[in-house]
Amino acid sequence: MTGKAMSIDEAVSGVRSGMTVGIGGWVSRCKPMALVRALLRTDVTDLTVVAFGGPDVGLLARAGRIRKLVYGFVSLDSIPLDPLFTAAREAGALEVEEYDEGMFVAGLRAAAQRLDFLPIRAGLGSDVMAANPNLATVASPYSDEVYAAMPALPLDVALVHMNRADASGNAQFLGPDPYFDDLFAMAADRTIVSAERVVPTERLLDEASFHTLLFSRMFVDGVVEAPRGAHFTSCEPDYARDEAFQKHYVASAKEPALWDAFAADYLAGDEAAYLAAVDRLHADARTEVRA
Repeated sequence: MTGKAMSIDEAVSGVRSGMTVGIGGWVSRCKPMALVRALLRTDVTDLTVVAFGGPDVGLLARAGRIRKLVYGFVSLDSIPLDPLFTAAREAGALEVEEYDEGMFVAGLRAAAQRLDFLPIRAGLGSDVMAANPNLATVASPYSDEVYAAMPALPLDVALVHMNRADASGNAQFLGPDPYFDDLFAMAADRTIVSAERVVPTERLLDEASFHTLLFSRMFVDGVVEAPRGAHFTSCEPDYARDEAFQKHYVASAKEPALWDAFAADYLAGDEAAYLAAVDRLHADARTEVRA
């Protein structure tokens, strides 16, 4: 492969402490988990993370890498709360900026369009405004309407995971929802795309029609081929969420000793070691069922 293709460690090497990092996907769906795990293997810290959070936020929060979290919500989808994020939030271990989902998307869209803000009705009359005292309202120049002025959410780096990409950075989703990954890419100064498979450009339409090409190479700076790179979150239709592993993650987060064992098994090595450890866990579970 040529073009913008690179290794996973090369891809995250440009992330520096203090940067604002947007993480695509949606709670426990299509998260760029291989890139997040690679980020955990670096010494970057003091990050501002912008995300519809899932285990990406939980892992980074547990490792003390997040200074500030800008988010609409954090969940594991089939499990309502991520325990690592919950613990960090309750301990006051990170600064937070919480928005309504529509406001969050408007902030990404404003950054993508290189605007300071976008007007939006969402948030008006709700506790979102009180929770964010820096939020302002703006009067329409055309009527007597008043809107919330959602500030742009510009990103230094965006990390997203796709089903397919080519080596130039053209990115394709094949699942039911693109999860605003195009806005993350367009709101960032630098975008890294991991993909289940990196294919020749002419093969991008082999599995689906043109509308699945989510964003073009002009928004992408690095491409990483990362099979199962969203694990343990879903990456439909390539694979569903690994519910058994997600339950293992949640159970391990309940006690420090269990978490230390989890981290040693799944976070201490590289991505190949992680996937091998996951396969061993499932093989052991199958053996126990047969026994």
